[in-house]
Amino acid sequence: MIMNKFSDLRRALIFVVVLLFFTQCKTVVKESTINEAEFLDRVYACWLGKNIGGTLGMPFEGKTDVNNLTFYTNIKVGEPAANDDLDLQILWLKAMEDNNCSVDAYTLGEYWLKYVPVDWNEYGVGKTNMRSGIMPPLSGEYNNAKWKTSNGAWIRSEIWACLAPGNPMLAAQFAWNDACVDHGCSEGTFAEIFTATLESAAFIENDRDKLIKFALSMIPGDCRVAIAVNTAVEVKKSGFDWLQAREAVIKVTEDLGWFQAPRNIAFTLIGWLYGDNDFGKSICIAVNCGDDTDCTGATLGSIFGILYGTIIIPEKWRAPIGDGIKTVAVSGFEVPTTLQTLSKKTVATQKKVAEFYKSQLKITSGKTNVSNQSELLNIDKNELSVIWNRSPYQITRNTEDLFFTCDYNGAPEIAEGESKAIKISVGNKTDKEKLISLRLKNIPAGYTVNGMPDGIIKIGPHSKYDVALSLLAATDAKNATFIAEIGDGGKTIDMQLGIIRLSSDESVGSGNNKN
Repeated sequence: MIMNKFSDLRRALIFVVVLLFFTQCKTVVKESTINEAEFLDRVYACWLGKNIGGTLGMPFEGKTDVNNLTFYTNIKVGEPAANDDLDLQILWLKAMEDNNCSVDAYTLGEYWLKYVPVDWNEYGVGKTNMRSGIMPPLSGEYNNAKWKTSNGAWIRSEIWACLAPGNPMLAAQFAWNDACVDHGCSEGTFAEIFTATLESAAFIENDRDKLIKFALSMIPGDCRVAIAVNTAVEVKKSGFDWLQAREAVIKVTEDLGWFQAPRNIAFTLIGWLYGDNDFGKSICIAVNCGDDTDCTGATLGSIFGILYGTIIIPEKWRAPIGDGIKTVAVSGFEVPTTLQTLSKKTVATQKKVAEFYKSQLKITSGKTNVSNQSELLNIDKNELSVIWNRSPYQITRNTEDLFFTCDYNGAPEIAEGESKAIKISVGNKTDKEKLISLRLKNIPAGYTVNGMPDGIIKIGPHSKYDVALSLLAATDAKNATFIAEIGDGGKTIDMQLGIIRLSSDESVGSGNNKN
């Protein structure tokens, strides 16, 4: 009897020990961390590299010949060149601060209209569309055949990487919301996803070739950005020099021409591929490729800063331009006057972003430990394909509890005597039933609207409610901006729905091909 009791006790003890062992094994989780002082230095170096590369390249912007630069030319000592590449990122930081770290394309579009006074190229197209009630991503697609492939988006991607370090999927989401405002669902948007995800990954991976390969995996393999980048990489592997790489990139992007994203991203990478990891040599090669030279130099300068911090940037490049910020493309709000201030604000907002999105990477006072970067860079391809395949005709607004979508099912146009089908969807993100109202305001003379529901709409948990609208234009109908309004427990959410009334000699869909 005593031996049996002893055996039972021994088995029980063994069970407890084994249980404790496996319990402990399950709870030992490697936490990815970046030391806060190191992170601040790398963010500062990112912005400093942006100013240095932009100042180097600014005098040669738009020139298509090969340059022969080895240092700054034509600068005002102590000041960087003003550059919209940085300006807009300061505005996006403000948007994140103002909106509890949660912004969508619609919100960023509103910031464009309020704080960006310039109307250059795709900026102007996007703003013109939004003034007509045509909101993102359609604002970047409609009447924008030429500029939606251009450089305006990928040059402003660093803010998303700095707010989502080591979280490239989140950086990709941010980049899409940003780029689609003035580039729709096109190459200009893929370009910003490429740079934002590369820069986000660069906080936890420092191998150049791995970073380029990873960023390529974040965009469609057959898109023009990927083709141009792969061309530069293959020429380098084949042993040819940077001038030959440049010519190969020009040839493969010949139909697009100059001032376009695929070519200029490849020029940026040529500087990286052939620069021997030397900051000055690399940004000079990028700028010496020509064309949008302030953008190529600035982006590569930022990449070096993110990778290595200020130690990679020689004093001879820092001293001539100082620590200041000069703006040219934003107004109406208080802009940080120094890169130090901007960097501290960026780090402070990053902490809030990490908490809001439950980031696996933490900024701490302890040591940097990103030994599990392969896990952080393991991307859900299904989630990625959703980004790639978004419709340019679908406008979405988000709140904490709801999403509100309008699908134009094509160009936002209507001809006399014809109907235009629009689908409105309201989605409930919560675990509880929602009671909402939905109405269409500002219906102008000349339009008839059919299909709007009456009364209160019930939407179950994690469900959505669809409304099929039909607009009919009479002879006296003109361009119009309808307002769709959701009522949710005393709160209202508005969405603008712009409609372009075509003249008798225009056909529906023609605006998509206009420049």
